[in-house]
Amino acid sequence: MSAAAKSPGKFTISQAIDSLGVSKFTISIFFLVGIAMMFDGYDYMIISYTNTQIMQEFFGPAGNDALKGALSSWSTIGIVVGSFAAGPLSDKFGRRKILTIGTFMYGLLTIPCIFAPSYEIFAVFRVLAGLFLGVCTPIVTTLFTEFTPTKQRSFFITFGMAWMIVGWVVAALVGTVMVQVATWHWCYAIGALPVIYAFIFGKFTPESAHWCAVHGKLDGAVKTLERIEKRAGKEIPYELKPENLLVPPVSAKSSPAEVWKGKYLKTTIALVIIYFAGNFSIYGVNAWLPALMLEATGGAVTASYMLAMAQNAASVVANCTTGFVSEAMGRKRNLIFGYGLSVVACLIVSQVVKLPAETSFWPYLIAFVFMGFALNYAITAAQPMMSESYPTEFRNSGVATIVALGKSAGILSPIILGGLKAAGWAFSPLIMLLAAPMAFGFLAGFLLPKGAKGMNIDDIADEAADAKA
Repeated sequence: MSAAAKSPGKFTISQAIDSLGVSKFTISIFFLVGIAMMFDGYDYMIISYTNTQIMQEFFGPAGNDALKGALSSWSTIGIVVGSFAAGPLSDKFGRRKILTIGTFMYGLLTIPCIFAPSYEIFAVFRVLAGLFLGVCTPIVTTLFTEFTPTKQRSFFITFGMAWMIVGWVVAALVGTVMVQVATWHWCYAIGALPVIYAFIFGKFTPESAHWCAVHGKLDGAVKTLERIEKRAGKEIPYELKPENLLVPPVSAKSSPAEVWKGKYLKTTIALVIIYFAGNFSIYGVNAWLPALMLEATGGAVTASYMLAMAQNAASVVANCTTGFVSEAMGRKRNLIFGYGLSVVACLIVSQVVKLPAETSFWPYLIAFVFMGFALNYAITAAQPMMSESYPTEFRNSGVATIVALGKSAGILSPIILGGLKAAGWAFSPLIMLLAAPMAFGFLAGFLLPKGAKGMNIDDIADEAADAKA
């Protein structure tokens, strides 16, 4: 399309991005941002596959069961604090810049974990690395929201979360192999690769055009659209000039506190409950997954890892499926359905694990796969609601607040369930217990608005402005 053929009229950033549809640029962002999310999944799961070896190195062959249960929580403490910081930082300084810095610093602070001489030093650097990993996580959802076409936005947000599951699978493979052929230290050397990846991400990822526009950087927004156009291999049908950009009205009050005010208050409370519930159940299952699988299969290591891998594969399918269903039935109804399905799944698995392990491999496999699918379907269904519920000027503050408070469940869940396991609880009542938070999430879903299905980012901003007028 020649410059003369382009429309000289006004246009919004959403119209420009939507005009290209799913393009080479969309796919490149899916991989660039997704790989950053993959490191999150790897970091979270690798501790489950190395905790025994770590404890034996620091405390001898007997280990230390009391501190072992807390080992998976140190990084999560940092993630919770870092997630709170991610919102105001990326809303003020930009998505790309903060995600690049966070990715680099997370990898850099993972390096001391490799050489930690004691449990205490290891724990300190897990917390510090977690701070910057926490900065990254909410921005990923926001970037998928702001860079993808409206009609496919929910799919890319939810499918993008599958990168975390990819990280789980990579951690399972690396952890299983490395602790047998080398030492646990190599697992964390691989976990430090974000030091290198940060430069790749920073070079090839443009700043969000939506962020540039609401901060008055119209030249920056146009440069981003020109990069999108070039990488997409298609032309945007508008003259890309700053004066042609239509920018939604920006609230004079755009502090992180806005997510707790007015029309956003009920939505924020509901999403915090929903995300907390989902994380409590998922972190609770995954923190003890290797041990649970091993016990469930009567000590057969190969069978236990087959169960774990099958459950992770089901999680990826869930992430893809929930995006399609969300576009079809709507965000709110899809989320409520997912949490209801999870309650049923937890109750079924709690009964299946009562069967004798030596004769029940297939019932175990089917039940665990169903639970992995249901839990990840539910929590991923919340992702579009999180990023679509707030205008651009404090979108990531909203997402970060929900992620931070929701992921605090990742600190509590392994400790609570670990304490109950140490007190003599069998796996059956432990898994049944996980149905309770999912039931709370199910009920909280009814407090949500209908969602932003079919609305572009600028429509969401206009609706927010009208509500404040």
